[in-house]
Amino acid sequence: MRFILSFIVAFGVAAIAGQLLIPLLRRLKAGQSIRADGPTWHMSKQGTPTMGGIMFIVAIGAAVVVAGWDDLARGNRNHLYVFLFALVFGAIGMIDDMQKLRHHANEGLTAAQKFLLQLAAAIAFTVLMRNQGYLTPNLFVPFLNVTLPLPWVVYMVFAAFVMVGTVNAVNLTDGIDGLATGVTIPVALFYMAVSAWFGKNDLAVLAAALAGGLAAFLIYNFHPAKVFMGDTGSLFLGGMVCGLAFALDIPLIIPVIGLIYVVEVLSDIIQVAYYKKTRKRVFRMAPIHHHFEMGGWSETKLFCVFSGLTLVLCILGFFGVMYRYPM
Repeated sequence: MRFILSFIVAFGVAAIAGQLLIPLLRRLKAGQSIRADGPTWHMSKQGTPTMGGIMFIVAIGAAVVVAGWDDLARGNRNHLYVFLFALVFGAIGMIDDMQKLRHHANEGLTAAQKFLLQLAAAIAFTVLMRNQGYLTPNLFVPFLNVTLPLPWVVYMVFAAFVMVGTVNAVNLTDGIDGLATGVTIPVALFYMAVSAWFGKNDLAVLAAALAGGLAAFLIYNFHPAKVFMGDTGSLFLGGMVCGLAFALDIPLIIPVIGLIYVVEVLSDIIQVAYYKKTRKRVFRMAPIHHHFEMGGWSETKLFCVFSGLTLVLCILGFFGVMYRYPM
């Protein structure tokens, strides 16, 4: 099957790219700056090459061309649009990473700049998918197997909120070695399975490429990480996670399969809001993976627990959306 070819191509290209990219990033002195207010034990990671997400982005692109060429030749560009959508977010992340490297600090683009760029990308993608006939304003409710028709304007506001929120939640999850990678692999496999089940083979090819690229990246990103994906990689992953959900017309499944992303971003919001009001903290440190770290959890344990939980949620999520389309 083509999605197996896609996985193999993406894995192979990313694995080879890592051997070439990591030494290049070292020579360019593209090292990660660690936040001074972060966990003190993370300071040993200072200088680890960042922007490693380039390796799986290139690998996914190669797999889409090789395994998805038949779909492109037939004029089916659904998977291409999702990839390009994620690529725009990856480009925003790369600009952010380059700013950080230029100023030798952990702050790149301002929050307002990132938000406006991400919002523009979300709106453009929604309009494109609608005009190409790949998107409807009928909101499917997982597990209940019902759809809620919405006015297009309302749906577009909803879509923009979900997309920007998801992208930044995935970005926050990328806080320890391998975590965003490990959590997103089961999500990619979920999308592959659902796409194949729905008969949307082009999206199955894209999801398989995502899983393959991340599996190879994990060789270099698992603790102790030899490279970080940077905002280049994490924003791209966020774009893929929400882009595939909308392309499959099942965006409400994101909080189920991406519960870890949701908890990560909510823990950060709760911590900041509560501290501003009371000068006290709810968590030892936010996002929540740092809370567990300070409670004695190793990075490897966090990786295994969070990834394992996501795998279970993805299996559950499959049963929640399997009747989205008539079989």
